[in-house]
Amino acid sequence: MSGPDEFEQIARLFRPLTRGAAEALDLLDDAAVIPCRPGFDLVVTKDALVAGVHFQSSDPPDIVARKLLRSNLSDLAAKGAEPYGYFLMTAWPAGFGWEQRQEFARGLDEDGLAFNVVLLGGDTVSTPGPLMVSMTLLGWVPSGTMIRRGGAKAGDLLLVSGPIGDGWLDWGPGWGELDRRWLPEAHRLPNPRLDLRDLLRAGASAAADVSDGLVADAGHIAQASGLGLRLDLDRMPLSKSARAWLATQDDQAGALLRLATGGDDY
Repeated sequence: MSGPDEFEQIARLFRPLTRGAAEALDLLDDAAVIPCRPGFDLVVTKDALVAGVHFQSSDPPDIVARKLLRSNLSDLAAKGAEPYGYFLMTAWPAGFGWEQRQEFARGLDEDGLAFNVVLLGGDTVSTPGPLMVSMTLLGWVPSGTMIRRGGAKAGDLLLVSGPIGDGWLDWGPGWGELDRRWLPEAHRLPNPRLDLRDLLRAGASAAADVSDGLVADAGHIAQASGLGLRLDLDRMPLSKSARAWLATQDDQAGALLRLATGGDDY
């Protein structure tokens, strides 16, 4: 690909995403400096996305960027943390041109502004494989208050903050183009529930975002807490779109299980 070299890409694509944060050192150094925040713990999470696995290769680059940030923000939300900044790694495939890279950066810029989070550093490389992007996100919680997976107690209720199954339906394995139009953003643009972080810290004994599917992630909480659990899938909240799909299925129990195991609900 002809165009800007690595350092010019960093300056033109990514330096604006720091929005002048002193910790990022204008992306001119090999590291960032994170000052301590008295009375708070630093929470760190990391997610990666690979084309053909976590998103469609045909998805617009800005949507891929926004999903990357939002999926990481969802992890922080489940921990009750306030987002602070992120480190980014991009592996550009052959043929992923300058305009596409600019579009990716624009997506990060839009959501970075929306969620008040800045770029602190990272790396960019080329790859013979598919597009792969990875983010390490930092956040703050008052000392000792991060919500862990392993804090659940016998008798606790298992609650979710939104409908289950839309992400799997939006990914659309076999549902066809018409059905994908029912769910235009569920899989591609998850909604991190940062608005719930104070409520979670006040009342939740354990928490996790639902990225691997309700069954799997509820199981992770139970295992980490040394407990068993009971899931009543008939009471699982579903969107209108999921209910419309469910009504077309002959095997209702099997269909509910697919919704509960599909993942990407966040």
